[in-house]
Amino acid sequence: FFFFKGQSIAVGRTIIRVDRTNKTKIMNRSLGLVSTALLAASAMAWTTSPTPLTSRTRFIANNNNVMQRTNVQLQMAIDYNDPVVAEEFALVQTMEYDDVVEELMEKGIPPSPSLSDMDIKLMLVEVRLRFSGKLKDSKSKKERPAKFSSKFEEAMWTKPAFEELYSALKKQDDHNAMNCAAEYVNDPELATTRYGKTYTKLIRDVEAALTAPPPVKTPTIAFTGFPSNMGEMGLRATLEALGPIADLECVESEDFPVLSGKVTFEDIETAKAAVAQYDGMDMGMGTKLELTSV
Repeated sequence: FFFFKGQSIAVGRTIIRVDRTNKTKIMNRSLGLVSTALLAASAMAWTTSPTPLTSRTRFIANNNNVMQRTNVQLQMAIDYNDPVVAEEFALVQTMEYDDVVEELMEKGIPPSPSLSDMDIKLMLVEVRLRFSGKLKDSKSKKERPAKFSSKFEEAMWTKPAFEELYSALKKQDDHNAMNCAAEYVNDPELATTRYGKTYTKLIRDVEAALTAPPPVKTPTIAFTGFPSNMGEMGLRATLEALGPIADLECVESEDFPVLSGKVTFEDIETAKAAVAQYDGMDMGMGTKLELTSV
């Protein structure tokens, strides 16, 4: 048994106390209630809070790969824009509830029955990452992956309006809405079947966010995806059809036969027109054009 010095644990109407001085146990009923109380206390670490997955209690793998509780204050929360986290989330998201619970139990972490399916899946994401050492407790610069693991991850990187919408849902701690948005990006038909009646407005908002052009704040646009056989002259002619260009630089990608670079138009309105016309266009090179304001 574990005992919490100087604290009381309530189980129903039964109170178990540990005296500060002589450490004697005072119990109103049977010793069997101690196990129940400790299980409830352990599960409290994973109850839903206004800041999910950022509570002071965390489970950390020790040298023997046994998960232990620690009350050390973490310096960061799980960031689902992080490619490593997004990849693990995509894998866990498709798992059945019983499989998620079974894996947590195998790692010595019994999930509380009060948690929702989404809460338990998020718990498993964090446990997997911390257990494997992939999740660090310090902030690191995000790097765009060379290849996206899911449509959801791609949208988080390439659709600013969707990233903003999803981040707002995360701040509201609305896990069901987050799940709806993520599933709709990955499989619109299945998500509509599951959430269509309850989250009709959210689905409309997701659709609008996915089709919204990126915001343009300056005349300079970063681009990638134009076919490399256009060459710089062909690309310049294509973009100058929208308006005069002040500067253009481009290089051929090492991964695909496409051009990447920056173009600066003489006015911001032309830059907006370029983004509206070309961003997301399929040029038949296996990737879509991406134009973003710099």
